Amino acid sequence: MSDLTPPKRRVRVQASDRDPMTMRFLLDSDVQPGSSASFTAAEAESAPLASALFAIDGVEQVQVGGASIHVRRGAGAEWTDLKPRIAEAIRRVLDTCDHPLGTAQPPRDDDARLLDQVQDLLDRQANPAIAAHGGSVSVDRVEKARVHLRFAGGCQGCAASSQTLREGIETMLRAALPEIAEIIDVTDHDAGVNPYYTSNDAPSPKLTRPVPASVVDHSEGELRIDPEFLARRLGLTPETLSAGLANGDIERHVETRTGQSGPITRVSVFAPTRSWAADLHDNGRIFEVPPPRREARTEARTATLTDRVRAHLNSLDTDARPITYSALARALGLYLPGSVRKVTQALEATMREDAAADRPFVAAGVVNRHSGLPGKGFFDLAQALGRAIPEDQEALATYRQRLTTRP
Repeated sequence: MSDLTPPKRRVRVQASDRDPMTMRFLLDSDVQPGSSASFTAAEAESAPLASALFAIDGVEQVQVGGASIHVRRGAGAEWTDLKPRIAEAIRRVLDTCDHPLGTAQPPRDDDARLLDQVQDLLDRQANPAIAAHGGSVSVDRVEKARVHLRFAGGCQGCAASSQTLREGIETMLRAALPEIAEIIDVTDHDAGVNPYYTSNDAPSPKLTRPVPASVVDHSEGELRIDPEFLARRLGLTPETLSAGLANGDIERHVETRTGQSGPITRVSVFAPTRSWAADLHDNGRIFEVPPPRREARTEARTATLTDRVRAHLNSLDTDARPITYSALARALGLYLPGSVRKVTQALEATMREDAAADRPFVAAGVVNRHSGLPGKGFFDLAQALGRAIPEDQEALATYRQRLTTRP
């Protein structure tokens, strides 16, 4: 007989980096769609969820917004005791009550309203783009118009997240919601001082994060960054960093400008998915700063990779074909994230060249590891170029025999 007991409701817990008295309890769906509120013990009577939480000794304040429940504890309470009791109370109320915040519109305050508005903007305008990089940003809480944001996924620990916040999210939020007093990043990025952005014009401590002098060497006139430190900032291993610098997949720029207190040397490092930059001041102090925008790669560089791909494939013996996309990337010294995509783009360029020259597609010699066939994009492009090829192993093997005659 099957077990028809519904699965236990998931309640995730997130501690606050800045306020040990506050804990966030996060659900998989909104507590009560379209409703949010802040409660004190005196205001909890009409809301079943608030009543259940305030019945727990030590709970001092409750704020509900979307799928988040922020609970503030009293000075004498401990989270080790409170967390399981709060989670159980949340499950009990949500499993038995259709309106955990009450049937009437629950009492709302400016912070609760602002939390809803900020999260809505993030979900509609920011997160779809950030998700393309494997990250997300959400509202942790709002207190006295101070918006606390939390980065997750690929954005957590990313050296470019400060640039993302400054150039995108902050601009968007302040334009839509001028009542915001302060925007604070509460993500644990493994270093740095919060907040990112304050309401005054002083430079943010996070944006000018000190870099330990021991990781930078400029004693011989050339600026060198400790590879282990830099690799961590770029999300790489030191070996991958070294290989990327050697083959040009990672770019390093150094420039000097005149600052108020003397010359400032900026070193910027651009990997395919992350960037990092630091300013070296004339007094020897070094600060990590948001990296500048990366200039687009030139057509010449793309053409160079296309030539390298063609040369390598033409050099392969018959028994070395086909070769997988990842093996081809490694053979060209490309190990970083995104390398297979670059190789695929270069292969598409060879197909256009081969079609124009009425040659067989050299790209037919590259396949997926699992299927043993080229990617779907190969067949689609071949058809678009008027030279359709059957998606069949035997037909491809016959086609590859035409590649034995090399230019």
